[in-house]
Amino acid sequence: MAKTTFAGPIRSLAGLINAGYSSVVSLTANTTITVTSHAGRVLLCNDADGVFTLPSIVVTEPTDKGDPSQLCNLGAQFTFVVVTAATDMDITTDGTDKFVGGAYTGIDDSAGGKTFISGASNDTFTQNGTTQGGLAGSIVVITAIASAKYHVAAQLLGSGTLVTPFADA
Repeated sequence: MAKTTFAGPIRSLAGLINAGYSSVVSLTANTTITVTSHAGRVLLCNDADGVFTLPSIVVTEPTDKGDPSQLCNLGAQFTFVVVTAATDMDITTDGTDKFVGGAYTGIDDSAGGKTFISGASNDTFTQNGTTQGGLAGSIVVITAIASAKYHVAAQLLGSGTLVTPFADA
């Protein structure tokens, strides 16, 4: 089926299924993330020190809200799943957009995990495979929610004395 745009709500009594070959994208090098190629898909992080740059958030209200060519990308969601354990894996914004939200990092010993909340100026999310999470199986879901605001919800797997994955560029 070709690209289809709906201007109103879609109701499915049996659910919608996002599955198939194009539903998963492997990121194997530094990548500029786009809404067209990456939003709504599972992004497999296969570059231990990759830099994945999110698109700038566009909140421009279109004259015709049903126009499929509108630039507004509010609601675009990006799901990153770590496949290759991170060494210095970064998810970054354009510098103007900032993160709001949090990340839970769990460890496999009796010390338990820790939750980290983003700071107002944070625009970088770094995983190092240990203290900042990023072992295989870690997941980060990022959603464009408002002008200059990306929401982050992350469940990370790490080790050692845990520290925040949120930072300023």
